[in-house]
Amino acid sequence: MWTAITRTVVTFCRGKQTKRSRSAVNHKEASSTTAKMDFNKSNNGITADHVSEFLLSHPDFLERYVMDEIEVEQLERWIIRKSQRLKKKPDLTRNGRKTSLSRWKFCVHADKRQMLQDLTQSLQLKPTKDHVLWELANCICSAVSADGFRLYLADRNDPDDLRLFLGLESTTENGEHKQQRITNGVSIPSYVARTLEPVRISKDKPDPRFPDQMMDGLQGDIAHVQCQPIIQSDGKLAAVLELWRRDAGAPFYEEDEEIASSYLVWGGIALHYAHLYLNMNQQKKLNDFLLAVVKSIFQDMVSMDTLVMKIMNFAQRLVDADRASLFLVDSKNKELYATIFDVGVENAGDLYPTSSEVEEIKVHPSKEIRFPLGTGIAGQVAMSGTVLNIKDAYADARFNRTVDQLTGYTTHTILCMPIYIHKSIIGVVQMVNKHFGSFTKDDEEAFQMFAVYCGLALHHAKLYDKIRRSEQKYKVALEVLSYHNTCTEEEFEIVGKDGIPREMIGADDYYFNPFKLGDFEKARCAIYMFTDLFGLNGFDPSTLLRFTLTVRKNYRRVPYHNWTHGFSVANSMYCIIKKSKGVFTQMECLALYVGALCHDLDHRGKNNKFMLDTESPLAAIYSTSTMEHHHFNQTVTILQQEGHNIFSKLSSRDYKHVLGLLKHCILATDLAVFFPNKTKLSQIIQSDTFSWDNYEHRSLIQAIAMTGSDLSASAKPWDIQVETVKVIFEEFYQQGDAERAAGRKPIPMMDRYQPDQQPSSQVGFLTGICVPCYNLLNTLIPETKPMLDMCQENLERWRKIDEDIRENN
Repeated sequence: MWTAITRTVVTFCRGKQTKRSRSAVNHKEASSTTAKMDFNKSNNGITADHVSEFLLSHPDFLERYVMDEIEVEQLERWIIRKSQRLKKKPDLTRNGRKTSLSRWKFCVHADKRQMLQDLTQSLQLKPTKDHVLWELANCICSAVSADGFRLYLADRNDPDDLRLFLGLESTTENGEHKQQRITNGVSIPSYVARTLEPVRISKDKPDPRFPDQMMDGLQGDIAHVQCQPIIQSDGKLAAVLELWRRDAGAPFYEEDEEIASSYLVWGGIALHYAHLYLNMNQQKKLNDFLLAVVKSIFQDMVSMDTLVMKIMNFAQRLVDADRASLFLVDSKNKELYATIFDVGVENAGDLYPTSSEVEEIKVHPSKEIRFPLGTGIAGQVAMSGTVLNIKDAYADARFNRTVDQLTGYTTHTILCMPIYIHKSIIGVVQMVNKHFGSFTKDDEEAFQMFAVYCGLALHHAKLYDKIRRSEQKYKVALEVLSYHNTCTEEEFEIVGKDGIPREMIGADDYYFNPFKLGDFEKARCAIYMFTDLFGLNGFDPSTLLRFTLTVRKNYRRVPYHNWTHGFSVANSMYCIIKKSKGVFTQMECLALYVGALCHDLDHRGKNNKFMLDTESPLAAIYSTSTMEHHHFNQTVTILQQEGHNIFSKLSSRDYKHVLGLLKHCILATDLAVFFPNKTKLSQIIQSDTFSWDNYEHRSLIQAIAMTGSDLSASAKPWDIQVETVKVIFEEFYQQGDAERAAGRKPIPMMDRYQPDQQPSSQVGFLTGICVPCYNLLNTLIPETKPMLDMCQENLERWRKIDEDIRENN
């Protein structure tokens, strides 16, 4: 019995395994019911149900038999047939692409592999979607022995539109397959495109789905047609393949459909990778294009009009438009305006031009036009902030036909998009008449990315225009200030008529009184001290005179930080340098003396904290050592004026070196810098590691020398000290008045209603700052001991006054 069953199973399962003629294939299409009846009659009571029950109960037997006896081609056809039946069941949608992947796994026919390998090699040369489809159609046509085919490509600009294109075998000059648009109708290809189901039809067998007059593809000697949908990986229609045979005795069978279906699995994979390649290639071109845009608009930002023209040209090329317009938003007047309204480029070339092509774009400005927000397409976009993609301008009620009527130009399609910066619409770009078809979603996405750069470019262009105008205003202001803050020829003649003084009695005394000299006399003394230290070898006398007089003029008329203070600090530095010969190098001495003379240029009589608290523009420029940075920059500004550069004869190396030292010296006069300098130098001295050969150590003693000179009023004889303290506190009180006016309470030292605080503040100042400074200076430069001695003497006097005030209170 089991032998009979086995023989029966073999006979039943092999089916069409052997090669047969096309007429024999018809037996395969016989109903399963008839096959069952014949089987039951001829097998001595062993029915088909018995065989089915046996196979279900013995899956191992069925598997061994199928694996050993059934050819792969037959198995593949079974799998495809099974998947096609399942595809018609509603619950298959849960499996997605699994069925297609299963079919792909069984596509192992040797001839098929060779064809697909040939297809792959061909696609490596030109992996476009159309080329993939065309080569796939050739493979399928050969595999099913069709006499010819037609390939209908779905509309690439509108995948939801079932209009088809007829792909022809002839090609264009660029190697592209020619395409001819065909209309919708009740034709075989359009039916397959709508239903996504394959169709097999013969000329001698009318099909009720297709009226006789609509039997597209069966004219002439074509006898049989098989029409197959080609589905993309995303489930959308890519194309419809129509195969035909002319031999009336060679119709298409289910087996041909199965073979075509197996190829289409590979075709889906090829389409998927072709799509990825095209996207990557398109993205690369877009990235290259955007880089060229960024380079052009940010490196060559000359004017707003030039930038607007470039943006319009770039946008036009990006979406392949015939015309482009850019409107900027005037928020104040609620208008859109354009100085350059319409741009068109003939022979635009590639969709994404290269850098060299970008540079060739020409600029053609025109008159400004304006219209209210909300007017026309551009006005609507500026109001709503939404993108408008209009395929028929004249069918849209928002379209303003006036421009077309005035210019004679006809608008068909429009892509209008807002340009944002900081979430605000600053402009609108309008593209008109795409060269081929209408504007697509890809155009919108590409332009949205481009619009980001447009916004940044326009924003920076506006800032650039403001900066350029500010720069011009600054130059004008600088010219005015230079005129008023530069010494006059009359002053130059007055001070210079007697030449450079050969002697200034008492100038080298630490206790020299600066108040006994007039302003011009101080200038002559300052020149004398300079020439006494450095001579005139390498320095021009007239330049030195102009420089000194202009420095004098750039000290403001404030109570304390004025020209007298600047001169007094320079005099103290002169004494330190002169009495300690050889301690500092020539370049260091030059920087120390000039730094002392210029260390408070343009001082406003207010300290750094006040500048920060009042949000002064200077504090915005210099966050640390605010006024000291400003003093240095003012020094450099004077040096840059014609006839004022006293360092002009130095070598470039020495010039750079002395400017660096000069900046270090002026910044050292900030008392906030003194405290860390004092701590570092004290530790070095205590550890007995100070070395004049150490650059850092020399920098620290230079800074301390600058602080000592700046505080030299505390090391002057008592009468000079008292006179200086009076003007110091007047300046303090003026700052306190300004703070009180601003709603802040001044500290007691700056409160003019607390004059009894002067002695105690002086005691604290001399004890905490001056004496420690002169102690360090005296340790390393003993010649400065007179400054320490007088400072300590003054301290004792202030202590006595403070004690008397405390006793009386």
